[in-house]
Amino acid sequence: MTAEHVNIGHSNLSIAPITLGGNVFGWTADEPTSHRILDAFVAGGGNFIDTADGYSAWVPGHTGGESESVIGSWLAARGRRDDVVIATKVSTKPDRKGLAPDNIRLAADESLARLGTDHIDLYYAHFDDESVPLADTVGALSELVDAGKVRTIGISNYSADRIDEWLDIVAANGLHAPVALQPHYNLVERDFEGALRERAEKYGLSVFPYFALARGFLSGKYRPGVEIDSPRAGDAVKYLDERGLRVLEALDAISATHDTSVAAVSLAWLRQQPTVGAPIASARSLEQLPPITDSLKIELSGEELSLLDTASTPAS
Repeated sequence: MTAEHVNIGHSNLSIAPITLGGNVFGWTADEPTSHRILDAFVAGGGNFIDTADGYSAWVPGHTGGESESVIGSWLAARGRRDDVVIATKVSTKPDRKGLAPDNIRLAADESLARLGTDHIDLYYAHFDDESVPLADTVGALSELVDAGKVRTIGISNYSADRIDEWLDIVAANGLHAPVALQPHYNLVERDFEGALRERAEKYGLSVFPYFALARGFLSGKYRPGVEIDSPRAGDAVKYLDERGLRVLEALDAISATHDTSVAAVSLAWLRQQPTVGAPIASARSLEQLPPITDSLKIELSGEELSLLDTASTPAS
């Protein structure tokens, strides 16, 4: 049985509850590989793709927008625009940094051109820009919805207080309210479960956690004494402490019961948390994709959820 589709917040955008992260497209996954991954993701039941205009400006010789361009070339080649829901973000592309209204308008037009589409389904403010009055940012994003260039608005990497301020501005001015929140959240990073989750519940925001597999740690491939050739290896191995080993032990037991991968169980746990709409996970090769789509077929029991909760609770 495959997990049922869910709507993004109060919108009518319907998605399978797993998100394919596009941060690797045009970086560790070249264009042909990225196209094959996108093909397999859709064939496996997925329809929600997440990217940003800043991906992958951190790579020498890149300027940002590479991921959007790869997704755009796939959409053009396959003619599948109506089959997928696309989220992208503004504020980190080196020549389009920040959230001033003029910058948002230009960045949106440039993202639309790279994606080869006339609308963005979900458009995030990627990082808070306190140098710009929040009312200006919120107003500019709302205007993009009025113009038909954006269907819905999302918030990424904002504090709980700033989310409150955002929604106050929406209410006071009759603007389009956000429908989504993208925070850092996974089985070993659980700070989200405080004030941010309260805001998601209060405002009806669908949560799309990034680093859902803790930079690869929750795939189960990082173990004591095992060396992994990955750009994220240094970030992942920091979780190999006593708590991390408890989590891996619990994941190993549950994945054996379900005859599936550790990564699929990790994503299923996250999907079943309150307010979560769809975890975000990326694949830089076809071999890394099956655990992502397989997670849609797993429903963890209350006992299994409790086992993972207990294993991942930090020592007091």
